[in-house]
Amino acid sequence: MQYSYGKAIEGEMGENDRTDVWQGTLALMVLKTLEALGPLHGYGIARRIEQTSGDLLSLNYGTLYPALLKLEQEGAIASEWGVSEKNRKAKFYKLTRAGEKRLASEQRGWEQTTEIVARFLTPAREG
Repeated sequence: MQYSYGKAIEGEMGENDRTDVWQGTLALMVLKTLEALGPLHGYGIARRIEQTSGDLLSLNYGTLYPALLKLEQEGAIASEWGVSEKNRKAKFYKLTRAGEKRLASEQRGWEQTTEIVARFLTPAREG
């Protein structure tokens, strides 16, 4: 199963077959990516999320950049202009202390949620 943020993956899924990913997962993936790799520009964040997913996720920049803006407005990340590895001006995003706390809290929440759902998918055998 492949997931997409904002567009279907060509040749894999039709527009009506797109699977929605739970609300908040993109923010969690962005925060986790910045925690693991440090400051990155939007393109780098998108590529890392796609790579980490085994290319099962495809990010649309029309979805990623509003998410980055929202995280910045909420104080979870901060940005500053810099120069990319290709010598282009780029906005780099980094995790803030508030973002670290949010990440820890959201990660605990997702771990608990997936444990609960797993109980329904693989119920314990009785007796």
